[in-house]
Amino acid sequence: MSFNEKYKNIKQLVQPELDIIEKKLVSKIDIREPLNSYVKDFLLLPSKRIRSVFSLLYLKMVVEKITPEVLEVLAAVELVHNASLIHDDVIDKSDLRRNHKTLSKEFDNKLAVISGDYILSVAMEILTNLDKMEIIKRFSKTIKQMCIGEINQNFDRFKIGTIEDYIEKTQNKTAFLFETALVSALILTQNSNQTSASRFALDVGIAFQIRDDLINLTSIDNSKPTNNDITDGIYNAPVIYSGNAKDFTSGIEKTRGLLNNYIESARNFIKQFPENEYQLALFEFLELLNNE
Repeated sequence: MSFNEKYKNIKQLVQPELDIIEKKLVSKIDIREPLNSYVKDFLLLPSKRIRSVFSLLYLKMVVEKITPEVLEVLAAVELVHNASLIHDDVIDKSDLRRNHKTLSKEFDNKLAVISGDYILSVAMEILTNLDKMEIIKRFSKTIKQMCIGEINQNFDRFKIGTIEDYIEKTQNKTAFLFETALVSALILTQNSNQTSASRFALDVGIAFQIRDDLINLTSIDNSKPTNNDITDGIYNAPVIYSGNAKDFTSGIEKTRGLLNNYIESARNFIKQFPENEYQLALFEFLELLNNE
């Protein structure tokens, strides 16, 4: 089975919660037509919802109650992520996202940027209504770091940096939102294991992005923008390890080793919990990141 087929089986364990999250994604979208319908359609396009799935599986593994407030937070996470995708499509001049015309292609860059900003504002409205300042601060910092990651990547185009630089960028652009999803949910459930769970979420987020970067260089995924990172001057781990943007093949295996290190760290963390179907699903998810 492919990644998507195997992941679909894992996702089924939290599908009822995901259905509620998806309703929340569009419930507060209220702008002028035809943009209103297009934004709602975009938010409901088939998606992995990986940040939500990962967080829900963890909460169920540690036997935490999934409250309406937790689902509000995860809806805000999905909105932040989707806003970043809209902005990415403008930056990358992409025509397709999930086999669907991007907002910038359907309308123009100006409306796409404003739409992304609008979706961010909806996410912050959801968080404000929860009245949890610690969570609002966490989201604000994460959004700031996501922007910093994108800014630094732009200034570092066509430069071969260090692995340390790459990991820092990966944390900023991807992993901090994984951490924010899980830790914010744990704050709401008053779970005391937030510090170690934070490290776990960062490991998973970094692993997810390393896998994505490998796919960008080694295969074609028609559901994503077709731009190649190297063409755009974005030199990720394989190029850094090989020291060569034209022939990076020698860096592929080292990158797979780096990916495995983060997956092993995440795997060792969840070994401490009693076995249940959600723990096993997280193990399967980590295995997918390592083998697909």
